[in-house]
Amino acid sequence: MPTINGLFFTERSHENSPYPPIVLVHGAGGSHLDWPPELRRLPQARVIALDLPGHGRSAGPGFDDTLEYARSVCTLLDGLNIERAVIVGHSMGGAIAQQIGIFLPARAAGLVLVGTGSKLPVEPTLPQRILDDPEGTVDWIAEWAWSADAPTDVKTLGRQRLLAVPPKVLRRDYLACQAFDVRESLGLITTPVLVLGATEDRMVKLKFSTYLAENIPNATLVVVDGAGHMFPLEKAQVVASAVSDWLAAQEWDR
Repeated sequence: MPTINGLFFTERSHENSPYPPIVLVHGAGGSHLDWPPELRRLPQARVIALDLPGHGRSAGPGFDDTLEYARSVCTLLDGLNIERAVIVGHSMGGAIAQQIGIFLPARAAGLVLVGTGSKLPVEPTLPQRILDDPEGTVDWIAEWAWSADAPTDVKTLGRQRLLAVPPKVLRRDYLACQAFDVRESLGLITTPVLVLGATEDRMVKLKFSTYLAENIPNATLVVVDGAGHMFPLEKAQVVASAVSDWLAAQEWDR
C-alpha cells in the first residue's frame, strides 16, 4: 500500500483531468474510509484520500494542533509533486483545510468544507473522558454522529472504527478541535470555497456552515437535508454530486 513519510493514502488517477488534484481529509478519529466510494471516485478527477498521522494505516502519534495536521497534508502533496490541490475536509478535516487556505495558501487551489466551522464545538470534558472511559465515550460520540434515519449497520461500523483508534490519538484530535478558532482570519481565504452543512447535524450544527459561507469570500453554501454529522456517508451521492457540480462551475488555473 502506498505511503509517503509514513502517511498512507489511496489514489484514483484521471489523465487530463480538468480540475486540480482533490485531497480528502477525514475528521477526528477517522480514516480515508470515512469518505465513500462516490467521493473517492469523483468523475474526471484525480482523488487522493489520506490517513492523517496516527490514524488508519498512517504512522505517528497524531497532533493536538490542526495546523500541524495541515503541514502533514502538505508533506503528502510534496511527495506526490502536487503544487496546489482542492482540499476537501470533513469536521476536523475541514479545520485542517481552513488552516491550509489561511496559513499555507500557496497549496490550496480551492476548499470544500464539510460539516465544519471556523470554531468547533467540543464538549469541554470530552478529551479527558476519552482516556477515562474510551468505550463509553465512543458510544456517546457515535450516537451523536448520525441522524435517526442512518442505517444501523452503518452506525455499528462507525463505532467499531472509532474504537480502533488509540484513545491518546482521539484525545489529541479533540484537543486540536477545542483549540481551533479562525473566525478572525476567514477573510484571508481567497480560493473558491464550497461549504456543505446538514440539517440534522447535532455535532457541528448547520449554523456553523452558514457562518462560513457568509464570512468567506467566494463561498457557496449547499445544505443537505435529513442527515447528521456523518452526512458524507449518509448522503454520499448527494454530497458527491454537489462537489462535482461545484468543481465543474469553477474556472481552474492549472
